[in-house]
Amino acid sequence: MNKRKWMGVGLAVSMLSAALVGCGTKDDSNATKENTAATNEPQEINLTIGDEVPSLDSVKGTDSISFTILGQINEGLIRLDEKGRPVAGVAKEWKTSEDGKTYTFTLRDDAKWSDGSNVTAQDFEYAWKRGLDPATKSDYAFMLSWIEGGEAYNAGKGSVDAVAVKAKDAKTLEVKLTSPKPFFLEQLAFPTFFPQKKEFVDKSGDKFGGDVDKVLSNGPFKLSAWSHEQSVELVKNDTYWDKANVKLTKATFQVVKDAGARENLYESGQVDRALLLEDQVDRYKDKKDEFSRRADLASGYLEYNEARPVLANVKIRQALTYAMDGDKFTDVVYHDGSTGATGLVPTGISDGQGDFREHNGDLVKRADNLKKAKDLLAEGLKELNMTSLPAIKLLCSDSSSSKKGSEFIKEQWRTNLGIDVQIELVPFKLRLQKQRTHDYDISLSNWGADYNDPMTFLDLFVGDGPFNDVQYKNPKYDELIKSAQSEPDAKKRMQSLYDAEKLLMNDMAIGPVYFSASSFATKPYVKNWVPRVSGPDMDLKYTYIQGKK
Repeated sequence: MNKRKWMGVGLAVSMLSAALVGCGTKDDSNATKENTAATNEPQEINLTIGDEVPSLDSVKGTDSISFTILGQINEGLIRLDEKGRPVAGVAKEWKTSEDGKTYTFTLRDDAKWSDGSNVTAQDFEYAWKRGLDPATKSDYAFMLSWIEGGEAYNAGKGSVDAVAVKAKDAKTLEVKLTSPKPFFLEQLAFPTFFPQKKEFVDKSGDKFGGDVDKVLSNGPFKLSAWSHEQSVELVKNDTYWDKANVKLTKATFQVVKDAGARENLYESGQVDRALLLEDQVDRYKDKKDEFSRRADLASGYLEYNEARPVLANVKIRQALTYAMDGDKFTDVVYHDGSTGATGLVPTGISDGQGDFREHNGDLVKRADNLKKAKDLLAEGLKELNMTSLPAIKLLCSDSSSSKKGSEFIKEQWRTNLGIDVQIELVPFKLRLQKQRTHDYDISLSNWGADYNDPMTFLDLFVGDGPFNDVQYKNPKYDELIKSAQSEPDAKKRMQSLYDAEKLLMNDMAIGPVYFSASSFATKPYVKNWVPRVSGPDMDLKYTYIQGKK
């Protein structure tokens, strides 16, 4: 997501995917389970996205808006089927070594780029090594650094030739990992692992992934139009190896930031699916043929920039967290099934024995700690020799729900702490930039799972991590995460992750706000809607239109 999905309030819930294999979440598909053939009806679908697409460079993408489009127009060695299980994509078959560290993939002969050229093993080797190249500055390089030699190369301490991803020939790719990763095959469906054609990237230069003629596709669809800040249009890719099973001929994504505007477009038939918020949920929840709800496997939280002296104080961070009621926040701002957060890792993430959140407990305990919030603020200020909190800003994206969410938090802090903060609303892309350059005080962020494991949340905050925008540094925390990354014993590994989350919450490096769920209205004629848990919000390969009047 981006490692996960860098969304503000209201954007993440519209973009994060639905259910993860084995996690017990509900399939939000309105579709019939029949895999019927496409009818003679126009196979076109109209959808919305919450903001402009930041980038369609799969190596540099970090957000779910970009990943959603990339997931329709490109394909990795592996793709996920309609149930979310890893199946053959560009790779027709693969073998795994006995120690679980070496994978050998054989590519299918009919995998093509949208320019008609063959997709080769060299395209994967190039893309992955480009992602690891420190000059590329890919935020998702850490995923690729699990390849033997990858971490050293990305850190500028090793050579590209030592990175153990090798094209043995045009159709054979060998990958060696530093340690077994049981979720590796599933991860290969994630956009960071998509192929790239070197000649095309070189020709496009710095504008690669930034416009229609700077994007090359090998997936079910290809980019046909991109009106920046307005819409993205995809059409069926006739060079795709499995085009016979792709029903839709066109998919249009309109940029719509306002919830009311989105509902109006849905009601007028201009879009076929709409995220529902607040009172919209109540208006649609009894429409059984249209309404659906899903768990997002995502957390919303406050990021405290510890480079600001006042926010480097743990008691002040605790006070700000405890003074914000997560359950009330979700009811007032979303009213869509989201719940107040009790830690960083959301409900629904597996620990191998069940639900991680259930087993690690409530680490926020707002009901008990709210009464302490004002005293904690006073104690923190005293430690800093301050009598009042200096002027601070709350950074959010400029969607309609972001505005409402930021106003709610502002009022909670005024009521419970007697402080006033300034709200800073900016476009989504600018918010990403300000967080990445640490040009903010407090930011409301959202992160969704990249894979079904608590590590996908907890490794965000290692000291030198690319997504550690709060600049949290605790050697003990880093040690716990590093231990979990290399520990072969499943129980010992998970204990390190339990302990890491408890330490993170004790330090209150971030302030948990909510666990995200989403409610939708979808036209009954949209069949086989396939949601995804990470990266792309959905997979349109399997979707079709039937019964539209």
